[in-house]
Amino acid sequence: MNRASPFLVGLLFGIGLCLAGMTDASKVLAFLDLAGAWDPSLAFVMGGAIAVAFVAFRIAGRRAASLSGEPFHYPTAKRVDARLVGGSLLFGVGWGLVGLCPGPAIADIGFLDGRAALFVLAMAVGMALYSGLAAVPSKPAATVAIDNTADIGRLVNISCRATVGTGANILIAGFVVGGAGTSGSESLLIRGSGPALVPFGVAGTLADPQLKLFSGPNSLGTNDGWAGNSQVASTAASVGAFAWASPTSHDAALLQPLAAGAYTAQIAGESGDTGVSLAEVYDATPAGTYTATTPRIVNISARVQVGTGANILIAGFAIGGSTSRTVLIRASGPALVPFGVGGTLPDPELQLYSGSTVLESNTGWAGNSEVSAAASAVGAFGWSSSTSNDSAILVTLPPGAYTAQVSGASGDTGVALVEIYEMP
Repeated sequence: MNRASPFLVGLLFGIGLCLAGMTDASKVLAFLDLAGAWDPSLAFVMGGAIAVAFVAFRIAGRRAASLSGEPFHYPTAKRVDARLVGGSLLFGVGWGLVGLCPGPAIADIGFLDGRAALFVLAMAVGMALYSGLAAVPSKPAATVAIDNTADIGRLVNISCRATVGTGANILIAGFVVGGAGTSGSESLLIRGSGPALVPFGVAGTLADPQLKLFSGPNSLGTNDGWAGNSQVASTAASVGAFAWASPTSHDAALLQPLAAGAYTAQIAGESGDTGVSLAEVYDATPAGTYTATTPRIVNISARVQVGTGANILIAGFAIGGSTSRTVLIRASGPALVPFGVGGTLPDPELQLYSGSTVLESNTGWAGNSEVSAAASAVGAFGWSSSTSNDSAILVTLPPGAYTAQVSGASGDTGVALVEIYEMP
């Protein structure tokens, strides 16, 4: 079925193009001739295609895979940029000049149409030229600057906002301190906000967050009310964290140096209650003292119950320093099943934001070899299925603040794990 279905669907598509007249260049040119002898019949073809596709996409959105077992691959780009506008204009000019576009031109080759064959050949040459130009690296000198500066791009702040439940559904944020060639310890500010989120319009906040820090099974510290600690307040101000207005609030914080290693910050309701909370980890290294051997945050992960609307998984991170940094961002749902995690999110959609601008989006990693190699390089657990709906983004970012958001692609809910890795 998997091998036959592409052929059968392609055959059906080609027959449809022929019957609709889309392969007739003169008919297409008449449709585009709005100021002349306009033939509007192709408008009904396009309208019918949109209606069928609208229904088909709604049905597909409720399924985990196609009838042949293959994953669905939806468009992920949502930005209107110069490349989109320029490409659309070039496409429109070419379509208007010859009355052919890629699908009908390929179908016309079946009629031994020499003009269509020449069109497809020219199109293939243009695609090859574009691919070749896109593969040429630019600004090679930037690599030298990154390697030679001590103020390298690095993760200086990580955060995760989610609904805190009970039992296995508390907020669990893991992070790793280290980095190649580093030694000593890193001063970190770790916060668990609940009541402090109310002034920002966040509803249903966790009234009494209890923050616990672990290294493996060993408890390193617990706090269930910061009590206006002056050191916590001054450190928060120095790292750019938003201020907690009330010294009597039940927001929790820990400030302590940590050696290289893996740690877990857990936030739960002290009295067993539930609500929205924000976990934050800040690099509190004093300004101007960072060196290439200073340990840094190299990974964050958070496993939470992903809801809808304001209750999706939101993980923020900031890149400091003076150079760009490549990061691997993953959203695992189906990949958690082999670890015994129940109720996982079946189709995590991962979106990367800078402010309100979507930079990248992914729904289904499709076995991407670069993502697989990057995960291996940073020691992330492997995804066993190349057709799973787990999602990933591998991107190089300049210093700044970013947000990774995880939601159900079809509006569903479940447990998901978001991970952000600094690439070595």
